[in-house]
Amino acid sequence: MGGVRVQELVTMIVRSLVDEPERVVVNKIEGERSVIFEVRVAPDDLGKVIGKGGRIANALRTLVRAAGTKERKSIWVDINKIGEAGAENDDESTEGR
Repeated sequence: MGGVRVQELVTMIVRSLVDEPERVVVNKIEGERSVIFEVRVAPDDLGKVIGKGGRIANALRTLVRAAGTKERKSIWVDINKIGEAGAENDDESTEGR
């Protein structure tokens, strides 16, 4: 499954979880040894994507890693509210590293 198809998978899953699917944005950032899927959702939908105790976010990360195994790169999923930048400075972000 190529990177574009993995991005489509992430988009489809996240849109099915939220109340405002039209506001879901998934960007792919590709480096030499890693791929980051940056997921942005409406502020009220953040909890729906993360889930209780981070269970949904962790399940999403597991699926993405499994779907992207052929790329032979580390694959990460970064989830934030729309309009937020710099996940390191945000207490509500869940960076999959």
